[in-house]
Amino acid sequence: MTLYRQLLIFTFVLFLTLFTCTWLIKLQTTRTFLEDQLESHAQDTATSLGLSISPHIAENDIATVETMVNAVFDRGYYRSILLTDLNDAVLVEKSLDVMFTDIPAWFIHLIPLKTPRTSTLITAGWNQMGHLHVESHPGYAYKTLWQASIGMTKVFGITALVVLCLGAIGLRLLLMPLRQVERQAEDLCRKQYTFQEKLPKTREFRRVVVAMNSMTGKVKQMFDEQSQVAEKLRKNAYSDALTGLGNRRYLQGQVAVGMAGEGTTVKGAFLLVQVHNLAEINQDKGYQLTDRLLQKLAESIRESTAQVKNSALSRISGGSFAVFLPDATEEEASRTAEKIAADFTRLAADNVGYPANVGHVGGVNYNQPTPLGQLLSTADRMVSSAKSQGPNTWMVAPLSSEPQDIPRGEQEWRQILDDVLSRREIDISSQSVVRSHDLKQYLHMEILARITLATGQILNAGIFIPLAERLRRISSIDRIVLEKALQLDLANLPTNELAVNISPSSLKDEAFTNWIFATLKKRQPSAPKIIFEFAEFNATQELPILRDFARDVKALGHSIGLDHFGQSFANFGYLKSLQPQYVKIDRAFTNELKNGDSDSHFFIASLAGVAHSLDILVIAEGVEEAAQYHTLCDLNIDGIQGYFIDKPTALSG
Repeated sequence: MTLYRQLLIFTFVLFLTLFTCTWLIKLQTTRTFLEDQLESHAQDTATSLGLSISPHIAENDIATVETMVNAVFDRGYYRSILLTDLNDAVLVEKSLDVMFTDIPAWFIHLIPLKTPRTSTLITAGWNQMGHLHVESHPGYAYKTLWQASIGMTKVFGITALVVLCLGAIGLRLLLMPLRQVERQAEDLCRKQYTFQEKLPKTREFRRVVVAMNSMTGKVKQMFDEQSQVAEKLRKNAYSDALTGLGNRRYLQGQVAVGMAGEGTTVKGAFLLVQVHNLAEINQDKGYQLTDRLLQKLAESIRESTAQVKNSALSRISGGSFAVFLPDATEEEASRTAEKIAADFTRLAADNVGYPANVGHVGGVNYNQPTPLGQLLSTADRMVSSAKSQGPNTWMVAPLSSEPQDIPRGEQEWRQILDDVLSRREIDISSQSVVRSHDLKQYLHMEILARITLATGQILNAGIFIPLAERLRRISSIDRIVLEKALQLDLANLPTNELAVNISPSSLKDEAFTNWIFATLKKRQPSAPKIIFEFAEFNATQELPILRDFARDVKALGHSIGLDHFGQSFANFGYLKSLQPQYVKIDRAFTNELKNGDSDSHFFIASLAGVAHSLDILVIAEGVEEAAQYHTLCDLNIDGIQGYFIDKPTALSG
């Protein structure tokens, strides 16, 4: 029970006690007064009537005496009038039964009134003639007492209602600082750091609020410090200090992950951007202009790849930049290279000290797993070819040894995806995610999607999802995958939670989100819970819409998660507002644990600390070896996913 209710009940009990005591005292006082009035009324009547009838009694005129008694009896409130002689023989008697019509019987029984019987001696001169007995009728007294009780109860009832209303309002205002403290504490439990700007005037409440604000500030500072340490480790280990892009080590990790598909079901592009004669520019113009040039080029590359999903940008040396596009088609790679080269021309036209020939772009398209060294050497040859075509030019070509059975053009992909959607031929499989310290305890099952080409070749989601996003088929594909996942029977699953990857782009489709919420509302409580999983890089691009979606699905008993965590260079602060159920560390970092890399140890440990401070689970994906597993357990990782646990298993959706 809340303090507000306790104080309100306590006030009501005090008022009820006061009312009861006052009511009883008032009732007793009124009853005593009425009893005295009855006795006085009867005595006065006996005295006056006795004096009036004494002459007639002396003359033995009983008829006149009876007439006088009747007259008095009929005009007053009397229960009985009795005239007797000295021998107690009845001469005249008048009586009236006691009957009450407007007064409850329980009231009369509960509060009896004494009706005293008064007497007077009838004399004639010095002779005693008899006795006159008078008893007042209690009906009027009971009526007066009942009306007084009703009146007091009404007055006290109205007063009580007014007092309780005013007391409730007053208590609510007085206790408002406590409610603010309660909300502040609840926000703190949700890892949301709110402060009370307006301090209460009550001294005790003010101290509590000041203490809560101080504690919230310290907890927020602890989280910020943890987040800064993790971000600093990541930047030191994986980013270039001058441009803010990734470094060569970051590129190696991303390429290794991008080439980790099954069989030949990988595709993409690799671009090499080189500044022309960087050493001469540095010697002639100075390092400051050179640094500005490199920073402008980095910003240009960012802008040129902003619309390309899952792109990895890095500065690998001096004036060499690498653009890894693991899901890009040939057309997309060519457009990106053309944009970068066009920015070269723009920089030269700005006439700010840069040479007319800023640089060149060379690229390669691949349709099979290709080592980074081969990508670099092939792209470098393309740069040399671009140089032969003039200043600020580009050239992108396919690897000569790559197979040609994967579709290349957007028109061909559009036909394939439309055919898949019309026949709903998307296969789903699952992969286990288990607790790191108990491999038999499941956290959830991740649902994976793939399609089969007419040639029989199987393509996983990493191949066709980016194309579906660009061709605006992604929400339709996500819906089919979700429908098949929702149809799975819990009896055939080892866990009651399923993680389904969907694209943030699908959330922009109002029909798709309306279908999701309508479907989730109809699901039985016993049905598997759905975790909507988003790639971190894409999620950070659509944070506002993703926050709203996360809030709505959590209200329905489901949740969201982040995949490939650490791939982007976004500030970790967004985790406080998004509050995912878990984050899955990108396999580029877990792969480095195979080599015992200390930086990855520190980064993963600090990342886990940041997530745990927000009550977010940390899961490592791409775990393939026992050494990785044991190292991750030492780094306080909550969950494990990868071939070390199991391979994806086909499901019947």
